[in-house]
Amino acid sequence: MTDQDTSNSKIKLAVYWAASCGGCCVSVLDVHEKLFDIIEAADLVFWPIALDIKYKDVESMPDDHIDVTLFNGAIRNSENEKIAKLLRQKSKILVAYGSCAYLGGIPGLANLFTKKEIFNRIYHTSESTVNPEDIEPLPEVEVEEGILELPACYEVVKTLDQVVDVDYYIPGCPPQSERLLEVFTAIVSGAELPERGTVIGAYEKTLCDECERKKSENKSIKKFYRPYEIEDDGVTCFLEQGLICMGPATRGGCGTRCIKGNAPCRGCYGPSSESPDPGAKMMSSIATMIDANEPVMIDNIIDQLKDLAGTFYRYTIPGATISKKIHTTELT
Repeated sequence: MTDQDTSNSKIKLAVYWAASCGGCCVSVLDVHEKLFDIIEAADLVFWPIALDIKYKDVESMPDDHIDVTLFNGAIRNSENEKIAKLLRQKSKILVAYGSCAYLGGIPGLANLFTKKEIFNRIYHTSESTVNPEDIEPLPEVEVEEGILELPACYEVVKTLDQVVDVDYYIPGCPPQSERLLEVFTAIVSGAELPERGTVIGAYEKTLCDECERKKSENKSIKKFYRPYEIEDDGVTCFLEQGLICMGPATRGGCGTRCIKGNAPCRGCYGPSSESPDPGAKMMSSIATMIDANEPVMIDNIIDQLKDLAGTFYRYTIPGATISKKIHTTELT
C-alpha cells in the first residue's frame, strides 16, 4: 500500500471548542501513548488549539468531508453558533463532547442571570473594573481603518443540540480518556454504533451504583455541611455524612475519580435517562434522608442547603426543564 493509500484509509477527525475552558481538548491528549494509535488511524483536519487551520479552510471542504467532529463547549455567542452549523454541514458524525456541549456545563450557570446583569457586573461593578466611560463590547465598531467585529453575546447559553442536530453525546468535565478511546476505537474499527442521539462513553446506571463508599440501609441526617465544615472520613457515603454528593442524580462512567480523591460528585456526567431532571432527583433523595418530622425542623435542615440551583444544576441548566432565569414579564 502506498503512502497515499494509507492516508486515504484514515478517518478525518476534527476537534473544536466553543464556550468552554479547554479541558476537553486536553483530555484528547490525556490518552498518553494511545495518542499514537489515534494519529495512525486518523488525520486531524481541524483543531484550532493545535493546528493552524482557518475557518475558511473548513468552509472550502466538501460537505461530509470530516468523518467525526468532537465539538466541546456550549453555545454562548454568534461565533459558536456559526461554527457549530459549519461543522455540522461538513461532518458525517457530530459528537457533543463534554458537559458544556452536551448540557451547557459551567458556562450554563450564566443562565441564572440576565445578560444585562452579567455585563453590568463585568464591565461596571466588579471590584477590579475601571471603566469611567461605561464602555461595553459591541458586535461592530467603526474605526478609521474600517469596521471591527466581535461575536455577539447571546441572552442565554445553549447546548449544542439546541442549535444543530447531534449524533452522539459523550458526557464529562472532561470526559474520561478511557471512554474516548472506547468510542474512537469503535468508530475506527467499523463496529456497529448505537442509535443516533445516544449518550455513549457512559453508563445508564447512576454513579452510586459504581461508588465503593460504604452505605447503610437506613440513611438519616440531621444536618447538612459544606465541605469546609466537616472532615470527610474517606470511607462513608458523602450524603450519609451530610455532604451533598450528586451521585444519586448522575450517570456513571467517570470511574468515580472525584470520589476516590475524597471530593463529592458534582454531576458533570449529567442525569441518567431514568431521572432526566437532576434537581428533582436530588430533592427526592434528600427528602428520604432528613431525620425530622416537625415542619420547622425540616425547614431548618433544608435551609442549610446553599445555592440549590448552582449545586443541583451545576452542569445542566441550559439542558434542564427550566433552562434559564425566568423574568417577570415572561410570566404575564
